[in-house]
Amino acid sequence: MTTPALQLTVYGTPGPQGSKTRNAHGAMYESSAKVKPWREAVKSAALDALHHDDAWAALDGAVWVDVQFSLRRPKHHFGTGRNAGRLKESAPHFPTGKPDLDKLIRSTQDALKDAGVLVDDSVVASLSASKVYVLWGDALRTPGAVIKVWRLNDLYKEPPA
Repeated sequence: MTTPALQLTVYGTPGPQGSKTRNAHGAMYESSAKVKPWREAVKSAALDALHHDDAWAALDGAVWVDVQFSLRRPKHHFGTGRNAGRLKESAPHFPTGKPDLDKLIRSTQDALKDAGVLVDDSVVASLSASKVYVLWGDALRTPGAVIKVWRLNDLYKEPPA
């Protein structure tokens, strides 16, 4: 398999985008305070990665985006007292609650567009995404995400294995 056109490791708490709340004056705003810092973290990581590539142009052809979000476990997954820091047997293996995976993708793709990685998030023709807890398998050691972007045309040019 070809190497990705871009691979980023972003550190910070992934923030979902999409849920809106209306204030008393009727103005709409993001429900999650984590959206803006997350988008800035993704944008900053992308700009740092592209800083040394003078030939980079925002991708305007079909791309495949793969994202693995690493989330912090809630405190109630751990014991108390002398068992503090030990994971309860009843703790789930995978995060099935909020934030929603599709809303995490939305904020991440918008940040990639803002950073000049993608011309628009509509060029994403294939998407794979997961959310895992930190320190689970190949997850990050702290909250964040590993983002890989492939040009689909490059993948189809490869000779069969």
